[in-house]
Order: sequence, then C-alpha cells, then structure tokens
Amino acid sequence: MIRDTTFRISQRPYAVDLASLQGRLHHRQDPSQTYWAGRINAVWFRRRRGVTVACIGTLWDSQHEQPVDAVDFLRAHDDGRYGGNCDGRWDGASYWGNVALAEQEQHLAVLRPMLDAYPAIPAGFDGWWRF
Repeated sequence: MIRDTTFRISQRPYAVDLASLQGRLHHRQDPSQTYWAGRINAVWFRRRRGVTVACIGTLWDSQHEQPVDAVDFLRAHDDGRYGGNCDGRWDGASYWGNVALAEQEQHLAVLRPMLDAYPAIPAGFDGWWRF
C-alpha cells in the first residue's frame, strides 16, 4: 500500500488504526510455505448510488515475512483486489452491519462523526493508505 497525503475518493483510500495490527505465523512442513496472516482495523469512505458512506472494518493480508510493525505490514500489502472487509456502514440516515447490537453502537460512535467531517481522517486513525 502507498500512504498518500491527500484524500481522493477515486483512489479508494483507507485510514487505519496502527495500534490494531494482529496476526500470527502459520508454519508448514515445507518452510517455503510458511506465512504470516494479519489484520488491521480500518475506516473508509465510498460512494454508493451517488451517496457518500462511511465504512468500518478490517484490511487483511498474508505475507511471507512477519512485519516489524503496522507500517511495514501496510507497505508490504500489495494486493487490493478484495478491498476491506466491511463490518458496518453509515450513510447519514441508516446503518448496515453484520455485528452484534453493542458493536453497532461502537461503530456508529466512529462513523457518524466521520461522515459529518468528510473527508477528514478520524481521530485515532492514520491515513490515507491506498493500493
């Protein structure tokens, strides 16, 4: 991924929580097949049928080497064809999410002010990252 200093929705950028990187090393009998699988929390804006929406979820990747930190993980993440895994979306009028009710409230606490401040990077996130 590439870190950009400007926001362009056409570039499909993500803002990430650098402290949220989690992952584990998967060992195989053949050492050349060992890989590290990681996820990092992310938020992003998209347009759906002409309406700007705020999304929350994760970015994931499998890498040959365990990254040193979240920035190392993001820089090595070079396959954006699947995009982010969206767990919740707010369009200013309705919420969609595939999480429990308590987690929906946590999502909305991030997504409501995020959409109101479009296109600012939400507090606690680092952006903008794109493929």
